[in-house]
Amino acid sequence: MVGILLLMHEPLAGAFKMAVRHLFGDSLERFEAIDVKADQDLADVDSIARKTIQHLDDGAGVLVFTDMLGGTPANCCQHLKVETSIVQVLTGTSLPMLLRALTYRTEDLEQVIAKALSGGRNGAIRIDPSEETE
Repeated sequence: MVGILLLMHEPLAGAFKMAVRHLFGDSLERFEAIDVKADQDLADVDSIARKTIQHLDDGAGVLVFTDMLGGTPANCCQHLKVETSIVQVLTGTSLPMLLRALTYRTEDLEQVIAKALSGGRNGAIRIDPSEETE
C-alpha cells in the first residue's frame, strides 16, 4: 500500500488530515501529516520528513502532498529521496486529490498519482449560483 505524507504550511496538513479522518475514520494506515511552521529550521523539517517516510513505506513507495509549488514544504521535497524508498511529490493539493489517492492507494504508485491528479482536475468546477438545483 502506498504511504501518504502531507507536508504543508501550518495548519494545512493537520486540517487536511482532520478532514480525511472525518470521511474515512481513524483507522487509516500509512497516512501522516507534518505542519511546517513559519520559523521552523529546514534541517529539522527534512529530518522529520525522512523519518516519517521510512515509517510509511512498506515497499510500495510514498506519495508526498504539498500545498504549493515554491513554498518551503515543496522545496524540502526536492531533497527527500530516501535510499530505501520510492518517493514522489504532488503539489497544489486539494481535498479531491487526496481522497482519490487514499481510495486507490492499493494500486501501484504511478496509478495512485494518476488518480490523484485526476481528482484535482475533476474536483475544480465552477458552480453558477444563479442556477437553481432541484
